[in-house]
Amino acid sequence: MTTPISERSAVDAATFAREVVNTFQPVVLRGQVDHWPAVASGRDGDRAMAGYLAGFGSGGRPLEVLIAPPQANGRFFYADDTLSGFNFHRQQVPIGTLVAELLRFSEDAAERPHTLYANAATAPEHLPGWEDANPLGLGIGAPARLWIGNATRIATHYDTSINIACVVAGRRRFTLFPPEQLANLYVGPLDNTMAGPPSSMVDPDAPDLDRYPRFAEAMAHAQVAELDPGDAIFIPPTWWHHVRAFDRLNVLVNYWWEHRSGAAFVALVHAIEAVRDLPAAEKAAWRSWYDHLVFAPDAARAGDHLPASARGILGAQSAERTGKIRQFLIRMLQR
Repeated sequence: MTTPISERSAVDAATFAREVVNTFQPVVLRGQVDHWPAVASGRDGDRAMAGYLAGFGSGGRPLEVLIAPPQANGRFFYADDTLSGFNFHRQQVPIGTLVAELLRFSEDAAERPHTLYANAATAPEHLPGWEDANPLGLGIGAPARLWIGNATRIATHYDTSINIACVVAGRRRFTLFPPEQLANLYVGPLDNTMAGPPSSMVDPDAPDLDRYPRFAEAMAHAQVAELDPGDAIFIPPTWWHHVRAFDRLNVLVNYWWEHRSGAAFVALVHAIEAVRDLPAAEKAAWRSWYDHLVFAPDAARAGDHLPASARGILGAQSAERTGKIRQFLIRMLQR
């Protein structure tokens, strides 16, 4: 059993900032980019969509394309149980070459094709002119990134940034898990990943509950939505999401901004080295430090008993404090 993701109709920039971004809950925005010429081209069929994409190729850099064999069944993942390699390789491909191959696959129903997936291609570098032709209009200071491929399944992962994803062509299913389901998702290696963030080892489309029994609890908390061209979805940072594209030519555009959780992951990895394997009593003592300085509701006021000029890295968040913390960490790590 899963829960539908909350939905609403298209919003303006002020409503988006006030009622969507600040909720820390996923929201589907039906028809948010219906006005895009790219969406209209996609509705005219794969050949029209391919031609529209190819029209932005002049002057753009090749795209990084992930290529998986037919037996991968569209799922980009580790190659085998050793987790030492992946079931795909990467290649730099011009946009015209990519869409021509995708169109060939689309129009040859008898062929079981390779899976192709252009991976987060920034529009200014790879498809110049895209953003002027297809403006989002939500006041987001982030570049459009395009994801272009055939039928793909992207392993459950999280992002450290705020994210809005817009479906241009093809249907997509988003399966989201709240951050607190971490222990039930059986996360893979932290330092050997497919595209940056770690991924769940479980395939939500065919979960092996003998091997990963706690995943049943994660699915009980999952939220699911299917998006059509013109729809968008807001995904808060640290929410896990699995994305499945169903059709033979799929295009998605997303925007990541406010990269505010990336440093938290770095701190977590350092804590594994510095804290996790301490004796239990000593680790409990350090838990008090973390609670007092990081997690307590009033943690930002932990240094208020000191003169403002002496608070240093305990002071209020600012560019100056960030610089002090970086210099302090450099000195400590060099000892």
